[in-house]
Parts: sequence; structure tokens; C-alpha cells
Amino acid sequence: MPASDSPALPSRSRAPHAASPRTPEPADAPVRQTVRPAGLERLNAVPAEEAVAALLRCCGSRRWAGLLAGHRPYPDLAALLAASDEASYDLTPEDLTEALAREGTLQAPPAGARGPGTLAAHTALRAAHAAYESRFGHAFVVCTADCPPDEVLDRVLVSLHARLGNPPEEERVVTAEELRRSARARLEELVTRP
Repeated sequence: MPASDSPALPSRSRAPHAASPRTPEPADAPVRQTVRPAGLERLNAVPAEEAVAALLRCCGSRRWAGLLAGHRPYPDLAALLAASDEASYDLTPEDLTEALAREGTLQAPPAGARGPGTLAAHTALRAAHAAYESRFGHAFVVCTADCPPDEVLDRVLVSLHARLGNPPEEERVVTAEELRRSARARLEELVTRP
């Protein structure tokens, strides 16, 4: 499932706060690069229930969303993504089942999937999704965040066909990893989108 359907956070104006005094770093200290996008500031500032609602659209586990919301504020994007990974690795089987129940299936050809053969490929995609869900009892999840748009359909189809042969226990592990990667990509999009 592509990781491009992440939500926007509501805008909140924040009261200005006094800058904290900083101790100057030595001239030879390495430059620390921190990424703190405006969306991260919004995520840090919104009430917990709004943060949880936005985070649930990144990963459907209430426990995952609650953990991330509860550990705010995040100093930078790297800290948020590390917390996301940690929460993903800590998902119980029940948490994973909950998250997978909230994952949808691909209803339309992915962006960039146009041209000859697209209709046939989309028909094959629907059939493969149905076979996958019948075999494993949950939606198919694959992170396509690093995939060029014109290759998404092929990536999804190849992954679906390859993973249909996995034993259920192995597929559960693969699915959890793909869910972690998808949640991370959706989360990054959530906080970096203007």
C-alpha cells in the first residue's frame, strides 16, 4: 500500500516563548544538523486527542499513536522517526491486527500508473489482493515511498505475488516491517508537508 495518503495536522497558533539561553559551542565542534519542520511544531503543540487522530492515519494502532503522542514534544524529525520505529517494533500481535484492519486496499491504479496494460495490471492487482486477503486474513501492506511513481504498480504486483508464497508466520513478520516502513513514510510526510 502506498504511503502517500497521510493527513494534515490542524494549524494552531502558538504563543511566542522566550528563547532559552544557549552556551556557545567551541569553534571546532561538529555542526549538528537538526530538522524541525513546521508540521513537527504543530504535532508537538496540538492537544493529545488531535495528535492521536492524526497519528492513527499514519498507523492504525491506537497503542502506537498513543505512544507517539505521549512522548511529545520531539526536538527534531530524527527523534520522531526513532520513536515511530521503537513503537512499531513494540507492537503486540493484537496491535498489529488492529493496525492491519485499518489498512485499506488499493482501489485505483497508483499515481503514475497510466498507459498500455494499466487496466489489465489493475485487474491483476485486485485479483492478487483478494487472494492475499483470503490467504492471510488482512490487507496487503507494502511501502512504496522510495519507489518512482511510474514503478509503483509493478512494485506492488511483484511484492504481492512473491509474498503470496510465504508461510503465514513469515508473512506476519514481513507485513509488520512493511507497516513500520509505511507508518514512518506517512509520518514524515505528515510533519514535513507545509
